[in-house]
Amino acid sequence: MSYNAPVKDMMFVLKELAGLEQVAQLPNCDDATEETVEAVLNENAKFTSEVVSPLNWTGDVEHSKYNNGTVTTATGFKEAFKQFAEGGWQGLQHPTEFGGQGLPKLVATPCMEMVNGANLSFALCPLLTDGAIEAMLVAGTQEQKETYIPKMISGEWTGTMNLTEPQAGSDLSMVRSKAVPQGDGTYRVFGTKIYITYGEHDMAENIVHLVLARTPDAPEGVKGISLFVVPKFMVNGDGSLGKRNDVFCVSIEHKLGIKASPTAVLQYGDDKGEVGKGAIGYLIGEENKGLQYMFVMMNAARFQVGVQGIGLAERAYQRAVQYAKDRVQSRPVDGSANEAVAIIHHPDVKRMLMSMRSQVEASRAMACVAGAAYDAAHHHPDEATRKQNAAVYEFLVPLVKGYSTEMSIDVTSTGVQVHGGMGFIEETGAAQHYRDAKILTIYEGTTAIQANDLVGRKTSRDGGAVVKALAGEMSRTVAQLNESGSAHAKAVALRLDAARLSMLEVAQWVCDNMKGNPNAVFAGSVPYLMLAGTTVGGWQMARALLAAESKIKAGETDNFYSDKILTARFFADHSLSRVPGMKDSIVNGYQAVTEMAVANF
Repeated sequence: MSYNAPVKDMMFVLKELAGLEQVAQLPNCDDATEETVEAVLNENAKFTSEVVSPLNWTGDVEHSKYNNGTVTTATGFKEAFKQFAEGGWQGLQHPTEFGGQGLPKLVATPCMEMVNGANLSFALCPLLTDGAIEAMLVAGTQEQKETYIPKMISGEWTGTMNLTEPQAGSDLSMVRSKAVPQGDGTYRVFGTKIYITYGEHDMAENIVHLVLARTPDAPEGVKGISLFVVPKFMVNGDGSLGKRNDVFCVSIEHKLGIKASPTAVLQYGDDKGEVGKGAIGYLIGEENKGLQYMFVMMNAARFQVGVQGIGLAERAYQRAVQYAKDRVQSRPVDGSANEAVAIIHHPDVKRMLMSMRSQVEASRAMACVAGAAYDAAHHHPDEATRKQNAAVYEFLVPLVKGYSTEMSIDVTSTGVQVHGGMGFIEETGAAQHYRDAKILTIYEGTTAIQANDLVGRKTSRDGGAVVKALAGEMSRTVAQLNESGSAHAKAVALRLDAARLSMLEVAQWVCDNMKGNPNAVFAGSVPYLMLAGTTVGGWQMARALLAAESKIKAGETDNFYSDKILTARFFADHSLSRVPGMKDSIVNGYQAVTEMAVANF
């Protein structure tokens, strides 16, 4: 089945929860009117469903192919990427100065979800290019920006992020690639980089690699890492392409999922190219500040990976719903029919579908609210407001990345379960979503790395200030729910308030124990991330319930609003209800972890 973008729910989230109207009033965001945004989303939905989605299954079967240094993408990918670029989708959120459309991140977020829901392997190429553009906007010289960014926005060139090496995974202090200055402003880059998504492919005429490496006199550790731009083909003064640079793909990985996306091993300076003495690179920003610049790209990628999880989970949900409507088996348990019915009539199947749906909608809302905070942090005229929103966005990024990707594994696994035995068969397509989802909790920082960031930088460093501020907002939502008077609103209020208090207690426990008992804190860091993600997602669903009730009171009769209320109620009863137990496991459940001797495993 094809992917159908949930534009109606996306527009509801943008307008009712993320404050599209307020974002459109920010400086440089005035193009984001409701009419314009809805037109953009509808056009993107058409493109992703008609052009990108049909390539998902065929790309998984065909894969990318490696042959003597060159990579051929699956049939149709090159042509689809050309249409993607010509449609202006790569430049949606990038500056008009360089050929982009300059729309807010809030508007780009559902568009990211659509292309990932349609085809995760395809979407990885523009994702990495987005990150390269953002890093160069922050740290590149004007000449570098003018040389590379317009071509990446146009889709003529694509971008990559080169961090990982065979001996250096998440620990970037172990990076050993070197960059030797040549005295003319250029460097010769030597080393091997692994796990480079779209590090080699046939969809664009040039690839712009952003590479972490060390200069000869650099200090050890992360303080000695610099960032370099290394193009696959050299760029002449007039912008045309010159000689092939000395960077080559030596292999691509054979993977559990995302098989159509080429994951390359790149060799810099192996004396095989025309240059022959190392790849020519150009320093971005200052020496030894590469990690600082790379984290701009990394944070952009982490947010997008979270959105990948949402898109993939949405597609798995759609597939499960369709199968449940088509598959006829067993009579209803309530005796309402004497013959077999579609399995969607069975209570446990409905429960599974509601679980999938509610988790996806909660995650979507959280990501869009984060996108709005990003826009306010970058465009609001008041400095204090910018700082406040920046802190909220930084807090939400590990939740969007960590919670939404773990959610995608749960949802895609449930999708297989809805299919029963047929879910285990590749031809139904349910298994592909499950296989593809696993990488999302790993790349751009594992869930544990997101949790460590949440604990260390985003909670204990400010004494839990952001958590307390968000909890204050949640308490106001709880009051509004109770004032509503409806049974559903009151039930959600009870669950949200308990979750809110649990999150506050855990945040305080983290702050109190970070210095004196750090192993205990980090033993519960991933559960804390999941607790916070569940609570923030549940808060957004509670706000959605209030908005839906308001629409119904105003005379709306669309089932969308009554369905939204029930979905929010389900999330409260089945997800938020677990938060107090998660709290207990964090503050009281670390002893077994910390006391078990390593030798006893």
